[in-house]
Amino acid sequence: MSDDANARILQDTLAARFGEQIPVDPALTGIAELAAMAGHRSYRRFQPQPLSHDALRLLCACALSAPSKSDLQQGDIVIVEDKAVQRRIAEAIDDMPWIADAPAFLVFVANGARVPAIAAMRGKPFPNDHLDLFFNAVVDSALVLATFIRAAEAAGLGCCPISAIRDHAALVSDLLALPGKVVPVAGLCVGWPAERRDITPRLGLDATVHRGRFDGHDLAGKVERYDRRREAYRPFPRQRDPKRFGTADAYGWSEDKARQYAEPLRADFGAFVRAKGFKLD
Repeated sequence: MSDDANARILQDTLAARFGEQIPVDPALTGIAELAAMAGHRSYRRFQPQPLSHDALRLLCACALSAPSKSDLQQGDIVIVEDKAVQRRIAEAIDDMPWIADAPAFLVFVANGARVPAIAAMRGKPFPNDHLDLFFNAVVDSALVLATFIRAAEAAGLGCCPISAIRDHAALVSDLLALPGKVVPVAGLCVGWPAERRDITPRLGLDATVHRGRFDGHDLAGKVERYDRRREAYRPFPRQRDPKRFGTADAYGWSEDKARQYAEPLRADFGAFVRAKGFKLD
């Protein structure tokens, strides 16, 4: 495909995603890769074709080439090979049947145990057992997760991240034998897509890209414009908890997220993280 064609695809994809025409120079290096990145989609239905261990290991190697804070390398990957374990996780998260159906399921973990262990191995003190240890490990894990998704998509695979494993962090930790100072950050379904997904619109860049300094003015207006654009392009198929909140005439992203977080979520996660040995102060 020519650079001009890829530039048109990229511009059209970004317009669908952000609701504005973003200038694209066809001479820009890597235009095909940018178009693929902009066209990211999450997949929840997969073909039954299995993925080999070698293929998964290759993708893990690419993912673990991601940037790492101070080269500490605190993001690890657990490939869930036992289908019984995968089904047990799916049973706990019973509103996401695609977890059980995915040809491969991985769990990305924050490993805060390795660096203190290395300090002990080398006979050095480790005065950094505080919030930053946990934060650095989680960020490393998130970078590895994002890079894995990009690598998988480059290979023609589809993925669906599963943050809901943190709703059952203790169970997942036990199933995967995660030691102290190692916590699950997200799961990931991986496989060959069995569906075609639409682009999910995002908040406009005027709400999320800041020039020079943070600019939070007119949040209500920016969110309202996004709500209308998203509802026209990809409306929500149903409303959350109508018994509690009623049925809204206009149900956009902001109403959906406000309803979602009107319930306490993962209030016990901090206690779990502390129980795993992290100090969060």
